[in-house]
Amino acid sequence: MAEQGGVEQYLEGYARILAGVCATGRRLNRDELEALRGQGERAAEAGIGLRLMVRAHLAAAQDVRADLRGAAADHLLPAVEQAVDAFAEGHERAQRLAIRQQEAARREFIDDLLHGRSDVGRLAERAERFGLLLSHAHAVAVAQGPEPYDDGYSVTRSVESSLAARFGDRRLLLTTKNGRLICIAPGDQADVLGFFAKQAHAATDGGRVAIGRAHPGVGGVVHSYEEALNALDLAERMNLEDPVLRAADLLVYPVLTRDRQAMADLVRTVLGPLKQARGGAQPLIDTLTAYFDTGCVAAEAARQLSLSVRAMTYRLERIHRLTGADPGNPVDRYTLQTAVVGARLLDWPEQDL
Repeated sequence: MAEQGGVEQYLEGYARILAGVCATGRRLNRDELEALRGQGERAAEAGIGLRLMVRAHLAAAQDVRADLRGAAADHLLPAVEQAVDAFAEGHERAQRLAIRQQEAARREFIDDLLHGRSDVGRLAERAERFGLLLSHAHAVAVAQGPEPYDDGYSVTRSVESSLAARFGDRRLLLTTKNGRLICIAPGDQADVLGFFAKQAHAATDGGRVAIGRAHPGVGGVVHSYEEALNALDLAERMNLEDPVLRAADLLVYPVLTRDRQAMADLVRTVLGPLKQARGGAQPLIDTLTAYFDTGCVAAEAARQLSLSVRAMTYRLERIHRLTGADPGNPVDRYTLQTAVVGARLLDWPEQDL
């Protein structure tokens, strides 16, 4: 009975409308329909379910039916159909608006979180609504596929369903940003991000995933997110083939480029003479890259470049003559390899230094 009492205010005027319509056989007019839609909106805003309200409308219609006689009773069912339809329209309209508002609030929170905007205390308070405790350390994984993804895409839903099935109510957040899938998880739950990486790699048809290191506090999420983005960018510039990249394993690269000017000077000084070669510097840089990537095994490097061993040997000798550094000499090898890494990071020789 308490439940019935809670819905009566959203039935105000309903019986009177039915009685008036049945007495004349007319259809509900515009004002009546709009009043019913308004009641539907208010019921939804109050958190009252549509099924409960439909039952209440049918029960009220039964009471009206008891007072009808003759032909008037025949008009009741069409009137109820119109009335309930209008009420349901208002109820659904309010639900859609609430969903859009929730989505907007979630998107605003994610944007603020990943860019470090907003007051720290307010951001932490909002984070709890989305399952995150920013007083703890968090790590961020970012997945990038052959096409951009958004929150409503099937790829996103598939990964989200897999995470929910595996980890239940653990405090993690899956979202999208700039066409990429993003998973934020507590820093001590590496299994979550590892599982996310596996699922995202499969769902994005072989996409690449980067995982930032765990960092504490509100700013920790931003730091980890930026590490993951930098790892993806680094993988593209360095032609790294690993489907899952961990920022912790790539720390040497930021160290090498921390002094960009010094690295640029090294590249120009050590590799600059390669521009004199027929075809320019790039083929010889590719030669060095393959040579170093294969552990300085000339035969394997030649196979990767589709060259004969003789041609590979000739190129290495040509590099030695032009630069004065011997790729086969351990001391020279370190200088050459560092310069080659720098050239790839700085996109040289395509970009002038």
